[in-house]
Amino acid sequence: MATDYDVCIIGSGAGAGPVAYTLSQKGYKVLVLEKGSWFNEGDFTKDEIAVCRRSTYTPSLQDEPQVIESRNQKGNWEAVSNSRSGPDFWNGCMVGGSSNLMSGFFHRLKPIDFRLASEFGQYEGDTSTDWPITYDDLEPYYTLVESLVGISGRVVKHAFLEPRSTPDYPFPPLTEHPFAEKFDRAATALGYTPLPLARAILSVPHNQRNACSYSAYCGSYGCTTGAKGSSRAALLNAAIQTGNCDIRSHSLVYQLVTGRKGRVTHVRYFDARGKRRNVDARIFVVACQAIETSRLLLLSANSAFPNGLANRSGQVGKNLLFSGGGLGSGVFRSGDYPADEFSAMNDYHLFVNRALQDWYVIDTEKTGRIKGGTIDFLQAHANPIRRAVQVKNQEEKLLWGSGLKQALVEEFRERVRLNFEVFCDWHPNPDCFISLSSRVKDLFGLPVAQIRTGYHPADLLPGEFLAEKGKELLRQMGAQEVSASINGSPSPNLVAGGCRFGKDPETSVLDSECRAHEVENLFISDGSFMPTGGSVTPTWTVYANAFRVADSIARQL
Repeated sequence: MATDYDVCIIGSGAGAGPVAYTLSQKGYKVLVLEKGSWFNEGDFTKDEIAVCRRSTYTPSLQDEPQVIESRNQKGNWEAVSNSRSGPDFWNGCMVGGSSNLMSGFFHRLKPIDFRLASEFGQYEGDTSTDWPITYDDLEPYYTLVESLVGISGRVVKHAFLEPRSTPDYPFPPLTEHPFAEKFDRAATALGYTPLPLARAILSVPHNQRNACSYSAYCGSYGCTTGAKGSSRAALLNAAIQTGNCDIRSHSLVYQLVTGRKGRVTHVRYFDARGKRRNVDARIFVVACQAIETSRLLLLSANSAFPNGLANRSGQVGKNLLFSGGGLGSGVFRSGDYPADEFSAMNDYHLFVNRALQDWYVIDTEKTGRIKGGTIDFLQAHANPIRRAVQVKNQEEKLLWGSGLKQALVEEFRERVRLNFEVFCDWHPNPDCFISLSSRVKDLFGLPVAQIRTGYHPADLLPGEFLAEKGKELLRQMGAQEVSASINGSPSPNLVAGGCRFGKDPETSVLDSECRAHEVENLFISDGSFMPTGGSVTPTWTVYANAFRVADSIARQL
């Protein structure tokens, strides 16, 4: 029986782009279904109100809310719809997904990240497990991402440098902020290894994409030059040019339908007018971000899979991952530096691009041997409205009139803030998972995702250790008002897990090729597959694994 497409991909972000690119290049007919809009470089704006304070690139919470479960003051779980409460886990619904809005901080996982449970054991209530593949299985695909997605940087040897098949990145580092030199001196003086931070941003033009324009508005904003390595700019545009890839925006998939043999036969989706449509294919790939991927499988329950598609193990939605860690910062004042030097420090257009990984494994008398992590250093975001609001509300006192005016002058002319972000493992646990809400539905009448956000106490110890190291380095640089905050709150823009891969169908949803154990023509290629998240941002790993999955699908086809 003829099918519409060889492969149907649901979602278009970092987990989808590599699959569409690889298979269309090989001559297979590919369809990408994306629920959001199709924006290009000319559509992106640097308007802080539109981008950061309105639902420009994410669904309206009135139309598509989520239910967030968190502990109340009595320690009990409380589920509240975010249609009124605020925080959400939507990360960019558009062609290219949230990769359009990323900052592009790219780290590879290291070999030890694939063996978290066997290397460090399990805490009580910790559901960590080793990966069914090794770093060596993924290394060629990390290298492929460097050239196809476009990674700029410089490799520096250090104690925890992961093995590489190439000596350096294919694109030179981006132009660096004066803070980078200060950072290098301070780190060296403390005996640390200053690491240039790799970025998925082109420093030179490549493949019909322009180089970075240094606008200072990167994270949370779409790139107006195409320099940022989004799935759309780097991969989907090239896939379309093959003539083998179709993309349908405003197409919300709500069900995967299976036939008698347990294979997916077609998907059902709403088009831009809200009309129900079907499309069939030989193979189906789900890559619509960890939360929505689990939600879609749960929504696709049927008589053969009463608890959700590919969910006889009961593991769909379980073992959800965020990023452990927190934030820190320090202030540099104009009076401490010559005017020209401080003016250069107050330039928000260049990148600091520095990191520390000296404590990727921590082994001290106080902590014992535990998994550590990464500290990335960056300037405070240039967003002026956010900065002004923070000044207005400082120290829980509302400033106004001449006092507010003076504080704003000081903030924008006399102070420069350097921040750091701590990344360490989020230990999967029974209190962090996705289910379907029994009472809240979206505008299409579908149950929304209910997200329980419990964290494991073991996440805090490495975060606190790394935060002290970050503060130490800022002080060495000459910063004042140095502070840090480590807590268990999940980071809404770094989500993985929910459909972990593994060798045992009783404890995992996917096999080592990211194919569903129970549905032979269903693959999941976004971050849902990860059993542990590592001590870095996961995007590079999602890209690399999606290329690996694409090769597996090609073999099956």
